[in-house]
Order: sequence, then structure tokens, then C-alpha cells
Amino acid sequence: QVQLVESGGGLVQVGGSLRLSCEASGRTVSSYGMGWFRQAPGKKREFVAAITWAGSWTYYADSVKGRCTISRGNAKNTQYLQMNSLKLEDTAVYYCAATTGLVGDSEARYEYWGQGTQVTVSS
Repeated sequence: QVQLVESGGGLVQVGGSLRLSCEASGRTVSSYGMGWFRQAPGKKREFVAAITWAGSWTYYADSVKGRCTISRGNAKNTQYLQMNSLKLEDTAVYYCAATTGLVGDSEARYEYWGQGTQVTVSS
């Protein structure tokens, strides 16, 4: 089994930055693709970004492209989401996910999920 734990969420003002982290334990995920999703109040969970196991390919939702960067740690058991120029609409619970298959923007591709970390952007 794989356990994913997110951290780094918090309260930030519009235009600010946050770096989310996701640490995997229980089994090495160095060969797993990983991704970030988010769910705002009253809305469905949506894709944010994904990265392949080697970190060689990344994919972003249009809503965050140019403002967010997904990356993996050297040990490949961690992933990060650097978020800049945050907007009010970025307020959501952010979830880390991992897959043994191909990454993509569909939740169905991911077998493992974290519990989420709250990001709140205020004016």
C-alpha cells in the first residue's frame, strides 16, 4: 500500500505563493506517475497538474498553466506543487495522487490519494 501525505497549505493573499509537498510512504513510488487535483467548495474535484515517474514530462490544467510548477524530489518519493500569482479561485483542498499507470487529467487514472491540504487565498 502507498500512503500519501500532503503539506504546505495555508492562508495566503491574492498574488502570493505557496509550495505544496506530498510525501509517499509504505512503498516506493519512484516508478509511479503523480499528480495534483483540487476541490473547491460546492464543486467537483478537478485536475491541476501531473508528472511522470522520471519527471521528464509535465502536464497542467489551463487554469494554472504558467503559474504552477510540478516537480519531484531526488528520491522520487516526494512531489511538489509550486503555486505563484495565486487567485481567489485557487482556494480549494489540494490532493496528491499517484498512479502505477499513465498520468493524465482523469481521477480514474490514479490509485492512491492523500487526505488533502487546504489552500485559502484571500483578498
